Amino acid sequence: MDSIMSNQTWELVDLPLGSKPIGCKWVFRRKYHTDGMIQTFKARLVAKGLKQRECIDYFDTYALVVRTTSIRILFALASIHNLFVHQMDVKTAFLNGDLNEEVYMEQPEGFVLLGNENKVCKLVKSLYGLKQAPK
Repeated sequence: MDSIMSNQTWELVDLPLGSKPIGCKWVFRRKYHTDGMIQTFKARLVAKGLKQRECIDYFDTYALVVRTTSIRILFALASIHNLFVHQMDVKTAFLNGDLNEEVYMEQPEGFVLLGNENKVCKLVKSLYGLKQAPK
């Protein structure tokens, strides 16, 4: 939740007439060490993107796919030219994508702000579960 709030993923607004908010849910997971002991507990807020309607809530989707041969060519070029290959991972990659569409979501369970119970979250940035999130 700290990551979501620091990225300013949404703003609380009144629901416009004719709009329907999509729901959201928390997904909880345990991460284990190799010996089977629990390492950490993880929580992820996921939008219920299955309720989104094409051409209303989103216009296009995207799924990043790469061929193994493409990766091999890049490694071969790096080897030929004596280049270093660096791998990185962006932990909150899905939370950094800006949204072009207006998507309204119900406030997450456990984080409903007092005095703003009737407001909804207008998503400014992407969340896991949205159809357009990988874009």
